[in-house]
Amino acid sequence: MDKLQDLMTFEQRTDYPKFKSGDRVRVHVRVVEGDKERIQPFEGDVISVRGSGWDKTFTVRKVSSGVGVERIFPYNSPKIAKIDLIREGKVRRAKLYYLRNLSGKAARIKDKNVK
Repeated sequence: MDKLQDLMTFEQRTDYPKFKSGDRVRVHVRVVEGDKERIQPFEGDVISVRGSGWDKTFTVRKVSSGVGVERIFPYNSPKIAKIDLIREGKVRRAKLYYLRNLSGKAARIKDKNVK
């Protein structure tokens, strides 16, 4: 019952920008090493957003040294310091798992034309 009361007192995060699949974001993650804490940015494309409320998570994919790296972040995690929206992408799907099989220019996401 104590865990349920802790969840009731914890508020959902509302300080993030609105983002969806296809957007490029920079997630600032708190990393604890020993007794020190630092902020480490992770920049990539959002390939999926799933769930709602407390169970909402999003997956960010980037290519580092030719190797694809994906991280799944819980939306309400206290480990996330902030999220920056770099650019909005123009996609026609909610889940962009097909990017895993593409490389180079084929894996690019078009920019959304904002008028």
